[in-house]
Amino acid sequence: MKLKLFLVCIINLLAAPALADTRVNVVGLFSNKAIVIINGGSPQSLSAGQTSNGVKLISADSNSGTFVIEGKRQVLKMGQAASVAGSAAPAASEGGTNSPVSLYADSAGHFYGNLSINGASLKYVVDTGATTVALNSGDAKYAKIDYEKGEKVNMSTANGVVEAYLVTLNTLKIGKIVLNNVQATVLEGGSPPVVLLGMTAQNRLDVKRDNSIMTLTKKY
Repeated sequence: MKLKLFLVCIINLLAAPALADTRVNVVGLFSNKAIVIINGGSPQSLSAGQTSNGVKLISADSNSGTFVIEGKRQVLKMGQAASVAGSAAPAASEGGTNSPVSLYADSAGHFYGNLSINGASLKYVVDTGATTVALNSGDAKYAKIDYEKGEKVNMSTANGVVEAYLVTLNTLKIGKIVLNNVQATVLEGGSPPVVLLGMTAQNRLDVKRDNSIMTLTKKY
């Protein structure tokens, strides 16, 4: 009897779905409306009072949105994310490697997002005028880039001529998109304030814009 009970317990454990976090990333905020990515899926619109995959939007304005995620209240601003333990989520909702990334223009028409360089999370803006991916020396140190070993050059900026270094980023990740060995420029000081996603990354992406939505898809 004990053996039979033990086997039943094992079978029930194997059959039970594993609990997974519900992950919400806010990519757009409007009056009583939010654009969110849930569990790495495609961006979707939620109106106040609407629920999707365990995520309910209570209210929103251009500054923040109030959500109930798996029964827990969360206030998130543009670009912020939350992960709340909840019910099981199917693996298919995670999205595959190199799944497209959608960005939404801010009030000035700029496309901001979050990326990681060598595992360090940083904010970026899509910049078609930047020849390379560019970041300031503080962000480079945070991403553990030994930039001073790179080729030293001088660059003209709005703040005058500054020292810069040409480097190669081991890994640059945007959502599910992973790029390896990306050429970049590190500028001494605090400029640019966010990472510039320049052409050394964009050339490896299919960049499509439809009004206020920009979609990035990996080409190679």
